[in-house]
Amino acid sequence: MESIGNPWLYLAFFAIVIVMLLIDFLGFKQKEGQDVKIKTAAYWSIAWVSVAALFGGGLWLYLQQTAGVAIANTKTMEYFAGYLLEKSLAIDNVFVWLMIFAAFAIPQGLQRKILLYGVLGAIILRTLFIFIGAWFVQEFSWVLYIFGAFLVYTGFKFLKGQEEEETNIEDMAILKWLRKHMRITPKLEGAKFFVRQNGVLWATPLFLVLILVEASDVIFAVDSIPAIFAVT
Repeated sequence: MESIGNPWLYLAFFAIVIVMLLIDFLGFKQKEGQDVKIKTAAYWSIAWVSVAALFGGGLWLYLQQTAGVAIANTKTMEYFAGYLLEKSLAIDNVFVWLMIFAAFAIPQGLQRKILLYGVLGAIILRTLFIFIGAWFVQEFSWVLYIFGAFLVYTGFKFLKGQEEEETNIEDMAILKWLRKHMRITPKLEGAKFFVRQNGVLWATPLFLVLILVEASDVIFAVDSIPAIFAVT
């Protein structure tokens, strides 16, 4: 399987990701517990989409100069197809996160903190999944048929809609396991993930929510990553 990837492209890509994460972590000024305004969230969403579009444009310019217009058009369209597919599948993630926040009564002012750490963990985990998947594709080309089947299944599920599916947060196996094996405070302790009481370390419900956010993203990655491989 041929790839347009090379060390310099990977370096540039990860550099952009690191810079944008630093901007998101350090550049966004929000006092602890303060709600994020809809207008501010909209501006940041536009900024992230703009970065993705600019990256696609930069990819096209690079490929147009190194591989020709035909390959540049094809690969850039694959990139945008993958981006739009991932955006569409991410809608499910958002609804599940909202259900988790509602179940644990997480104030809006604390939701951004959870999502920041959750996204950071998702980037790390998905990077591992993608490299593992790329290795499988490189070694066993027939695995692409499995990824294609995932793409068909995902498209069918998206067309069908999720109205018939109901998710009960309390029934999640990972939540039951955490409650059985961890000391968890009965209520939130501000923005803390852990607190020490009488010399004993306790996790807070905020930490549980972070784990559930990460777990839900891993579950959705089972759909989205094979779908991206099937497209690209």
